[in-house]
Amino acid sequence: MLTRLALALMWLLHFLPLSWLAPLGSVFGRLLFVLAIDRRRITLTNLRLCFPDLSEDERAALACRHFEVFGRSFLERGLLWWASPARLRRLVRLEGLAHLDAVAGRPVILLVPHFVGLDIGGTRVMLEFDIVSIYANQKNLLFNAALLKGRSRFGGSLLLSRQEGTRKAIKAMRAGKPFYYLPDMDYGERDTIFVPFFGVPAATITGLSRLARISGAAVLPVITRMLPGGAGYVVEIGAPWADFPGATIEADTRRMNAFIEDEVRSMPEQYFWLHKRFKTRPPGEKSPY
Repeated sequence: MLTRLALALMWLLHFLPLSWLAPLGSVFGRLLFVLAIDRRRITLTNLRLCFPDLSEDERAALACRHFEVFGRSFLERGLLWWASPARLRRLVRLEGLAHLDAVAGRPVILLVPHFVGLDIGGTRVMLEFDIVSIYANQKNLLFNAALLKGRSRFGGSLLLSRQEGTRKAIKAMRAGKPFYYLPDMDYGERDTIFVPFFGVPAATITGLSRLARISGAAVLPVITRMLPGGAGYVVEIGAPWADFPGATIEADTRRMNAFIEDEVRSMPEQYFWLHKRFKTRPPGEKSPY
């Protein structure tokens, strides 16, 4: 019942101008910062590990700003699910399509770090071309169905569950669909190695390197930036990475994490700190959570 009410509220809110919706989302995020004690603790732990030079007060302020943009992204999700294509194009500016043109004819992996605007970015690129992506099923079945329907409402994009693996994604890439790939969460020990993320050993999947080697794909980063004050979003498709894949899978994975670090430093409040990024630890090391 609560899920249905939440979805109905999101549907109603999507009619509001973004300049109204954004401050509502920020207030919602500040409320979550107070009430979601466990997620606040996880966020503060991540920030302590990644930004040890900040004071406790500075990290608390950064955590609060993160909850504000997370609250915005949650309420603004209704735009993804119900806004018209014309409205989405007005609110979300897409840059860098020329970089895709430069690798025409090749399989493409779009490297998408977990910033709060990644779903907005995915929806926006689907207005221009079909993609393939892999999603994680949510425990709430009703919300999961709404999420999947909202993510797949445009064009002929292919959404695969994690249980379906990457073979279908490789096949789709070879058929011309760029792979919208999100490899920067802690997915456990399988197919991972420990490489630094902000100086902390982080279990990181090696899929970007392996997929590029198997498919011959070009790797292009995609960063979605939430603009302040309800001004919308910018989706930036970057230039294809030179000399990738490199000499080793480990070197490639280190390069990926270093790239994501640099992007996080440019807008630290927008990275997804609510996730237990350092949950999987080397043998004998305790979880920081």
